[in-house]
Amino acid sequence: MPHKIGFTVISWSGHEGNYSAKKLMVHAPTVNGWRSTRFCPFPQEIILQLVERCRIRKLQLLAHQYLIPSKIEFHIGDRLPESSSPQQTHSLHRLGYVSLSDNEKTVFRARELKSVHVDAVGSYLKLTFHRNHVNQYNIYNQVALVALNILGDPVDGNDMGTALSRDQLIDQYLNNSQYSSALDGTYTGYKCDSISPLDDLAFDMYQDPEVAHIIRLLDQKKQDMVQEERFDLAKKLKQAIADLQKVGERLGRYDVEKHSAIEREDYDTAKQKKEQMEAYRLTVYQQLELHDLLDISQVNIHPFIYFFQKTLKIHYTLKVSSIHLWKPVSSWYVCVFSQISSLAYDERPLPALRKRSSDQPVSELDEMPPMTDTTTPRSPGASGQPEPLTEKAQREASLPIDIYGDSLVAGAYSKTWSYREDSLLAVYKKLMEVPPGTPKAELWSMTRAAVFLCKKALTDKVSSVFLASLNLLRMILSEFIPNHQLGKSEISHCVEQTWNNLLSRTGESTPRLRTLAITFIQEMALFREVRALQMVPVELVRAMQSSVPTRLALSRLELLERLLEQLGTKDSGFTLDNVMRFLAGGLEHSAASVRELSVRVVQAMYRLHGKAVLNFLPPDDTSTRKNILYKNLFDSLAKIDGNTIDTQPKKEAEKENGEKEKEEIRSLQEQLAVLKEISVEMKDQIRVDACAVLSSLCIFCGERDESFTEDGLDLHYWKHCPMLQRCLQCRQVVEIVSLTEHLLTECEWRADFTQCPLCSEALTRDKLTEHAQRAACNRESLCGCTVFLFHAHPETTLSAVTNVIPGDKMNILAGDLM
Repeated sequence: MPHKIGFTVISWSGHEGNYSAKKLMVHAPTVNGWRSTRFCPFPQEIILQLVERCRIRKLQLLAHQYLIPSKIEFHIGDRLPESSSPQQTHSLHRLGYVSLSDNEKTVFRARELKSVHVDAVGSYLKLTFHRNHVNQYNIYNQVALVALNILGDPVDGNDMGTALSRDQLIDQYLNNSQYSSALDGTYTGYKCDSISPLDDLAFDMYQDPEVAHIIRLLDQKKQDMVQEERFDLAKKLKQAIADLQKVGERLGRYDVEKHSAIEREDYDTAKQKKEQMEAYRLTVYQQLELHDLLDISQVNIHPFIYFFQKTLKIHYTLKVSSIHLWKPVSSWYVCVFSQISSLAYDERPLPALRKRSSDQPVSELDEMPPMTDTTTPRSPGASGQPEPLTEKAQREASLPIDIYGDSLVAGAYSKTWSYREDSLLAVYKKLMEVPPGTPKAELWSMTRAAVFLCKKALTDKVSSVFLASLNLLRMILSEFIPNHQLGKSEISHCVEQTWNNLLSRTGESTPRLRTLAITFIQEMALFREVRALQMVPVELVRAMQSSVPTRLALSRLELLERLLEQLGTKDSGFTLDNVMRFLAGGLEHSAASVRELSVRVVQAMYRLHGKAVLNFLPPDDTSTRKNILYKNLFDSLAKIDGNTIDTQPKKEAEKENGEKEKEEIRSLQEQLAVLKEISVEMKDQIRVDACAVLSSLCIFCGERDESFTEDGLDLHYWKHCPMLQRCLQCRQVVEIVSLTEHLLTECEWRADFTQCPLCSEALTRDKLTEHAQRAACNRESLCGCTVFLFHAHPETTLSAVTNVIPGDKMNILAGDLM
């Protein structure tokens, strides 16, 4: 599988100040890479030597936010060119180039991560930078490269594979040959997806280097556990890796902020950031140690900065599930700019480093995200103790401390999520083990102390702790209080103390937590003891303001809709009055989704209580109906009314209407049949009349005669029609205007005829020369049929010809006609 390839920068065109090309070999959160000299000549070049001969699969380049070259060319080979001039590159094969965005769309605030898929073998790689994109910030016409990542596979000395030539690339493009394009990912047997995300440039860019190394070791261990089919541990490692990625991102941001403060000479902020990083890092490592993932005594907490050399290997030890692993530390680290998003790594712009002002507040140290563990949590004290309780915590938790002890309550107040979860499980276990006959006073104290801890845990952001609190509360309401007959007062106290926190969790942005809270409240409302008190319905329908958060309002409406269906409005705590007053607020909410759900619940209430619901709504008049919400609502209620009336008369009326429609259809069909008969008769009559008219008319000359029957017309066509002429060769009667065409294409003697190229007449071949010498040939607008027309209608033909033929030509034509 392709992996990171180390390299050494051996030559470059030049650099400005401290921005040497050697910086491309070192990657840490504050490294800025290479930058060309001011007003440098182009192209600029950087030549790299790989740590070993390899087949490069992918190149990743991180561009500067405004010192951007228009394009970067790539050359690869196994030996350096004889000269450093651009012309002497015959020893390196050109792979192609990539163009970079001018970055105007991001207002020069982001950096472009460019990924190039290649398939080329070599030991040296040359990057050629062309002229920069012009912008207002690049006043010295410089170019820069922040980071470079090379991914590939090592090849042995016998592998003679080389980079593709230009001809081979053209052949691949035009003919889809066996060679792969040097700038895409279509190489046979290779898929970009086979590259590990941990080797991607974007991973290191966002991660603290030390944490990134721990993640890689845990990922390797996870793969080992999968091979051994130890899937529970593999799942645990997977969750740990996901949580550590967030930790690495945060530590990286702290480091960037620290160096930014140093540049501003704000050393107080820099010191504060340093302490913040150390405290957070220590907390994280303690969490890893707690889960048997890390031996904290063997981890170097100082940041790593590594230099690539051909045989560079730096080691340190990491304990993973009590197994020591020794691996080389990857030194390929890139600047951290902002939190990682869920977008694909390739081709996305990356936020540039932004310096913070000195008066910017420092974020508080947040708790490490939980590492989900599917095994049963350990009891407090199994692997260390939670931190001691503060004086404030001791005062407010005095009852739980008296009942359950300092150690358990300290776990409930701990900053470590697993201690908090363990304390709830311990309380659950203690309550389940309480024997029958225990004094009531002791039971009440145990219940109230447990409810206190449960109330606190209901606000916990960690899902496993929140779920443990729900399980504890469920057991208290459905088992502990009923089994020990503690009475309605304890049920009431339990619901009152936990209700607000429970209801607030239904407005969570996390779907899983929100669903858990909604489902539990619905379940709690149906507990026999809770249902008898009618507390949940009454609390649920308290007046809702239009400013209530949308998710919270939706959750309350969803619960109301479900519980109305299950409990109804009779002796349930739900009444027409309190429900409709609550829904009136929902109809006026600022969110459309809340208003739509409120309409649905109003319709459900209308089905239960009919027109009494209208007393709680605005009047159904023109003014109210101008609001589309109320117009649709009143229309839907009217439709419900229509569906609830007696349907028997309606069915009879529909039956009568159906019979009437059938009768009308039958009548219309009869009328249509009559019209069709009349239409056919009329058509026949018209056809007869037309035949009668046409039978007495010559369609060629237009002459009409009663004697033009079928035989009469034949005689007319044969002897008298002036527009027809008998062919002297084959004796066939044809139209005069088509006589020439007939002689040339249809006549039996057509082989003897040819067409005059000057006047287009059809002539026998032996008379063509004589005809062409006559003055009558080559006359404009004159054809052979003129002579025939003249003999048939001399006056008409002569008059028509006179209007279109010039005088000198007319004298010649007249001589021919006479």
